[in-house]
Amino acid sequence: MSDVKIRQSAYQALCETEASIPLFSQAWWLDAAVGPEAWDVALVRKGERIEAALPFYVRQRFGITVLTVPNLTPALGPWLRPYAGKSNKRIARQKSLLTDLFQSLPPHDLYQQNWHVDQQNWQPLYWKGYEQSTGYTYRLEDLSDTDAIWRAMDQNNRNDIRKARDREGVRIRQAVSTKEAVDVCGKTFERQGLSVPYSESYVESLVSAAERHGAVDLLVAEGQSCELHAAAIIVYGPDTAYYIMGGGDPEHRNSGAASLILWEAIQRSSERVKIFDFEGSMIEPIERFFRGFGGRQTPYMSIRRAASWKGQAYLGLQRLKQVRRMRHSGVGK
Repeated sequence: MSDVKIRQSAYQALCETEASIPLFSQAWWLDAAVGPEAWDVALVRKGERIEAALPFYVRQRFGITVLTVPNLTPALGPWLRPYAGKSNKRIARQKSLLTDLFQSLPPHDLYQQNWHVDQQNWQPLYWKGYEQSTGYTYRLEDLSDTDAIWRAMDQNNRNDIRKARDREGVRIRQAVSTKEAVDVCGKTFERQGLSVPYSESYVESLVSAAERHGAVDLLVAEGQSCELHAAAIIVYGPDTAYYIMGGGDPEHRNSGAASLILWEAIQRSSERVKIFDFEGSMIEPIERFFRGFGGRQTPYMSIRRAASWKGQAYLGLQRLKQVRRMRHSGVGK
């Protein structure tokens, strides 16, 4: 058995016993996203026990090795075993574990990952030459009282929900297939003249794996003539629901269905988990829409370091693409 397979096996066993490992860091999610041959994990052990782990997607492109996150995987980053000691000891422990994790990464040209929102301490990597930028998501952190969520919601969002439900006759149902949801979501990109950044087969792989773990809802918003207005895919971790993909038919963009389908997702999530995470967005019109649901603005760390000139060139290309995406603001998830 190769060293990679040995690490993956140890990490899979950890995922099966450690509840604090986030959904997108689970071994089964990575297998579904990129296949077992395309991801690896750095591990730090103290004796026989794993104290820290850093899973990553090994992306090979144009002769460049990038350690990153798969598509439709909002975050990875380090997992550190929970520690309840004093603050100074906890921070010292984080420094030691993070240093050991990143020193054990395989050769690469670029490391680039968004970290989970619960991992905020990147300072030890600053001292190693890494760079950081801050992104934001919105999170409803207490789904136990949906009436309170409704009252805290922006009036425009509430009006859109009422419009879709009461005037347009839109209803929310489970999608009959992954294709049905993906086709609707893809129309958001087509409206902007952009290629859809994921294939139906890729989404199907993620959805099938999540279905086996009872961790997904595929929702569509259907009009009175059975026309589809919008779609959303929600995946569930132990305590959090994540809105990882959504979009709508531009012919029905004013029906209010986008608000209604998210409100339905929030209500369904309240029966399963404590938190609803809108997963972004840094695109201004989408941020405004998500903010209207009353969630808390929550920062997450985006960490990167180019380890070669090829990595620097790749970063430059990424920045150009980001500028292009910003010019096409309004694109869905």
